[in-house]
Amino acid sequence: MNRLVSLFILLASCSADDSTEVVAKKFGIFTVQDDNITVIADGVIRTRTLKDFNNMLEAFPGITMINIREMPGSADDETNVQIGPLIYNKGINTHLLDEGLIASGGVDFFLAGKKRTLGENVMVGVHSWATDENEATDFPSDSPEHDLFIDYYRAIGIEDQLARDFYFFTINAAPADDIHYMTQEEIERYQIER
Repeated sequence: MNRLVSLFILLASCSADDSTEVVAKKFGIFTVQDDNITVIADGVIRTRTLKDFNNMLEAFPGITMINIREMPGSADDETNVQIGPLIYNKGINTHLLDEGLIASGGVDFFLAGKKRTLGENVMVGVHSWATDENEATDFPSDSPEHDLFIDYYRAIGIEDQLARDFYFFTINAAPADDIHYMTQEEIERYQIER
């Protein structure tokens, strides 16, 4: 009888460990793949995404690639500009999967990749940002209101003039409540892939 109870406990703990391992590979919008170095990202960046990202890197420090399925934006720009330099400084590459979509803060996330590649038939959407009272284009070009994003682009390895050019392109491409999907010529001009 004791052997049967021991066998039952052993089987129960094995299946619990198996399911824990599967759950442990999911960190919010990030899912670590079976190779333990590739991640699928799918969803909106939120305040908790920074904690999820750091927990993922702690559990899987060898991550080298983030494949993005769909990242339509960020609900927290401050979080997004903290995650990007982590990606860039760890030398993690980003790839937008075939038929994938990145927009707004999702584009900023993608740009943090040490190497960035786009799949087939992808959509890359940009627009202005806004507060309750103002749109980005309400501020003069030398206003410190623009520094958050320009400084972010510099922190992820984008040369100064290109950082400024791309930032001002995005805020003039569409208002905050709309979206502009970049053309192939724009993708090449602003070096979205590298």
